[in-house]
Amino acid sequence: MEQKIKYQYTYFIYPYVIEEKNYQAYLYNLLKKENCKLKIFEPKKDIGITSYFLPEVKDKMFWTLDLKREGIREYHKMDKKVKAAVLSQKPCNIFDYELKNAIQGKMENQEGIFFSIEKIQMICFQTGVCFLALKTTINSSDCFSELLNFNYKFRDIYSKLSHTKEYDNIKIQAEQFKDMKEVSDLMREIVGPNTLAKQINLDTNRFLTYSYVCLDQTYWNENTPKEEITGLFQKYKMVQPAEEQSNDGFKENNHDYEEKYIKYGFSSTSTVLLTTDMNIKNYTTLPFDYENKYFYHYIFNVYKKIYLKKISYEFNHKRNFYFVKDKFLDFSRKDWIIEVTNDDIGKILEQKFSGQQELEETFFKLKNKYDILYKDYEIEKHEKHNEWIVLVVLSLLIICIFVLVGFFRGNP
Repeated sequence: MEQKIKYQYTYFIYPYVIEEKNYQAYLYNLLKKENCKLKIFEPKKDIGITSYFLPEVKDKMFWTLDLKREGIREYHKMDKKVKAAVLSQKPCNIFDYELKNAIQGKMENQEGIFFSIEKIQMICFQTGVCFLALKTTINSSDCFSELLNFNYKFRDIYSKLSHTKEYDNIKIQAEQFKDMKEVSDLMREIVGPNTLAKQINLDTNRFLTYSYVCLDQTYWNENTPKEEITGLFQKYKMVQPAEEQSNDGFKENNHDYEEKYIKYGFSSTSTVLLTTDMNIKNYTTLPFDYENKYFYHYIFNVYKKIYLKKISYEFNHKRNFYFVKDKFLDFSRKDWIIEVTNDDIGKILEQKFSGQQELEETFFKLKNKYDILYKDYEIEKHEKHNEWIVLVVLSLLIICIFVLVGFFRGNP
């Protein structure tokens, strides 16, 4: 029996990295785009974020929460170059790419999958680690199989658009974009060549998938066989097409989490939430929380993983060890030990997100590398210091010899 969807959306997230020396210029280029606006969070409107995150994370990611009306007016009066200079000093900036109309698209595959891109957002950290996030919804069907196929195809679309013969054609029907190529061009314009991301070994061909589905209770209720939902859930979590056979090897996963009629799934490239409208909150408050509080929580953990990879790369390639060392110690003192939330579900998600990104393994590998490099650097510095002492002593001896020779010549 085909499962029907009550409500759904999928965020496709593309990480990219800007050179820190170019970060201010990059912000200026974003601000020059007419539709690109700094997202200003408001304490009353964004009460979920205000109550969910602890102060250190709010100060880092949502600093605009503290802006008063006068501060907002002053910001809007600033020249774009001044804005870029001010924003470059903030730990994180979130931008909305304002869409006048939803971008409606058609993926031509059999009968076609119609979809819309409802939101485009850029999340930029001061370290140069950034994320482009596209929120999509399917318009043509309420079948769960269509969503599986759409997520499977779209997550690779960034790399496939330039090879249309090897991939399904995509067409756009909207006032703002003529076709999918225009969307791709916008994405490439925002992201740039993303050379540094490739250098630090990020997958630059595939989106991360962050998705929410609420099934109709007719298809998931107290009488639904558990194995039926488990099979669907595994395909959803692993971003597999509908016709793919479920792999039993994925069924046991310590990173997953579930409550009654709620299943969170985590893999290296996807985070999903499968629910049913047997519980009213699953299509009222939960989808809102998942795309706001939990979404930014997830982004923060992915950020930490990417920044650790960036520091590791710099340890291998930068000549100035102390410059990179300061970055690592600063990260260790602040981001690594930071407590994100006191929310009960949030604490569970923190463990799952951290495990999903293998943060502890990544951090301690980097710490071991740091310890080795630090010892090598101190030995090298000590050896150089000794060399200088030897040179100074030799120089003094030579001077003394010349002085003595001169003295004896002057006193036969």
